[in-house]
Amino acid sequence: MYPGVDRSLTKLRDIRRINSHSLSDVSTMANRIRPKRAKATIAAVALLGLLAAATPTLAEAAKLSTGLPVPRFVTLKAKKINLRVGPGQDYAVSWRYLKAGVPVEITQEYENWRRIRDAEGAEGWVFHSLLSGERAAIAAPWMREKGPDIFVNMRTDARDSGHVIAKLQPGVVVKLDQCNGQWCHAEAKDVEGWVSQAEIWGAYPGEAFTK
Repeated sequence: MYPGVDRSLTKLRDIRRINSHSLSDVSTMANRIRPKRAKATIAAVALLGLLAAATPTLAEAAKLSTGLPVPRFVTLKAKKINLRVGPGQDYAVSWRYLKAGVPVEITQEYENWRRIRDAEGAEGWVFHSLLSGERAAIAAPWMREKGPDIFVNMRTDARDSGHVIAKLQPGVVVKLDQCNGQWCHAEAKDVEGWVSQAEIWGAYPGEAFTK
């Protein structure tokens, strides 16, 4: 799971070090819902049936598409969102998100439901109104276990020679307002600057947009 910016910012000379929450705090972002052991076998069989029914045909998907690009990145709008195994309220909840503003990727559309995938690879269906077109990204989530001295540099300019104004710990969530294909302008709490597009999850390689 990937948290937002920590409440405290540690100054490192003129560079700010922005840390993700501790592991105990991270657990409040999303909770995996575990079935009771006594019902595990029945639930597994039922889940297979639901998954099979949950996937619409390509023809249905094309017919019901919004016309927006798929896949595409969006963010979670609500603070509490149930991730379901199929596109409907009758489908079981497999995951629960407890934090708004987190980037996710829409991989499929079906009527008013969207199949999403998060940075950890969890996938499922959510109602469309629970998602926002606002953009955000996660600083190098694939580097979270590489050690305490690994950071993503935030710079004053969209270039490698730009002055480093903040160091983002892997897992920190930042807001995005534009990307040019190589760099994205990001905001983390009260700090804003440019981060390499290759060092975040939430914008595709080469993708350019302006808020």
